[in-house]
Amino acid sequence: MSKLGFLAVFLLSASGAMAQDAHQHPTTGNVAATGDIAATGAAMSKQALIDDALSAAPPAIADSAVVKEWDGSTLREGRGEYICFPTPPQKRGTGNKEPMCLDQVWQSWGDAWMNKKPFKAEKVGIAYMLSGDTGASNVDPFADKKTSDNQWIVEGPHLMVLLPDPAQLEAFSADPNSGTAYVMWKGTPYAHVMVPIGARPRQ
Repeated sequence: MSKLGFLAVFLLSASGAMAQDAHQHPTTGNVAATGDIAATGAAMSKQALIDDALSAAPPAIADSAVVKEWDGSTLREGRGEYICFPTPPQKRGTGNKEPMCLDQVWQSWGDAWMNKKPFKAEKVGIAYMLSGDTGASNVDPFADKKTSDNQWIVEGPHLMVLLPDPAQLEAFSADPNSGTAYVMWKGTPYAHVMVPIGARPRQ
């Protein structure tokens, strides 16, 4: 999950807009993203962007989520606490998808990560990336590319969990190849549990 790519834009341009959502009823449900994301690149239609964003979440979340573009503009109003984002503009047209849906705890986490501030979850936070991601280091929160020793992982469909008690992370392995849930960025304020629910793409 390329958090570097999504959070930099998310926090710089969308954080102020998050607080002003009216939370009206959404107009669409969880529709699988179409081939438009690969075919049209940054020129995707509004509906294609919405469909792509909602493909990150299960139907119960997608039904009520707010959908925002990376510039902070609202693509669809919603009544839930989740905000879903489509694949970042720089990755559209490449065949790579990276939409995501974040709850309020993850939105606070993002502010801390972006500004390199301490972070402690006040309650369990869950984010969804059911379309997978384009990769991130498992050990370095600020790595932006693969190196020989930073455990770069391209994950398939997964969700991410923030826990209020850091000691709870000790129940999980930090090995991304353990075949089960694992801790990403262990030993940092941004540590969280990665929960794969599908196969990783071939590297």
